[in-house]
Amino acid sequence: MYDEVESFLNYLVVERGGPSNTLGAYQNDLRQFIEFAQPRIGNGNGNGNGNGAKGKSKHGWQKIDLDLLTEYVSHLRNNQGYRDSTTARKVAALKSFFTFMVDEGTLKDNPAEFLVSPRVGRTLPKHLTEEETGRLLDQPAKRGTVEGQRDLAMLELLYATGLRVSELTSLNLEDVNLQDGYIRCLGKGGKERLVYMHPHASDVIRGYLDTARPVLLNGKDDDAVFLNRRGERLTRQWVWTAIKSYAKDGGIEKDITPHTLRHSFATHMLRGGASLRHVQTLLGHASMATTQVYTHLTDEHVHEEFEKSHPRA
Repeated sequence: MYDEVESFLNYLVVERGGPSNTLGAYQNDLRQFIEFAQPRIGNGNGNGNGNGAKGKSKHGWQKIDLDLLTEYVSHLRNNQGYRDSTTARKVAALKSFFTFMVDEGTLKDNPAEFLVSPRVGRTLPKHLTEEETGRLLDQPAKRGTVEGQRDLAMLELLYATGLRVSELTSLNLEDVNLQDGYIRCLGKGGKERLVYMHPHASDVIRGYLDTARPVLLNGKDDDAVFLNRRGERLTRQWVWTAIKSYAKDGGIEKDITPHTLRHSFATHMLRGGASLRHVQTLLGHASMATTQVYTHLTDEHVHEEFEKSHPRA
């Protein structure tokens, strides 16, 4: 059962840029749950040292159901005496982990989908303002290099579509249709979707493909859209590092990751009048519940506009 936990933590690092304290907490939370669950599901594949026997771990996770998860939450609150905020974090770790397992195709159903968490203050997704986004997108062109042209296309595409960084780095030339203004990408669990681009993003990408990419390719044979200076496909970690660098150059003090641009895309789309269902489709969310978190951000925006425009303001 520990192998899947390690895969999940690796995903948080490269895909979400999870801070080390969060990763450590999630690791401890999930290991604590495994120690609680194993005696109850009769799964003898783990010995507590993080090295479960291969081939049996999936079977162990398939035995987890909502009843067991609810029993665990009750155990945390009543027997362990955790505060609601701590219990809620542990529940959040389980929910995030099981969502990952379903998205990856390891589990068919999510046993934590209806798991109830203690009510505490909710942490909203971090996003950039439109002004901050503009500053970030202004940075690559200042370098005046083919790499800068590539990075501008990369950032424009992330912001224009809300792609996950793994979807960005896995793009091949055949996935990009500039004439009709869309890209085809494979999301979590190998689910394919079409994502449409704003014409400005299409123009930037066309410029990169026509001028900068051939220079980076340097005679090599690679179908990847985004290449490094050796003509090889960019990695997720490289994109993560590049965005950090451009944010610093742009004077953006927020600790951002590629996923911040995904959150910014969704938030700005909703504030611009897009429907929640439309944004769900563009982001490739399997559940509307995942997308609904952004409504809190748009509600906050409506309140701000109300305060500024009210006659008594």
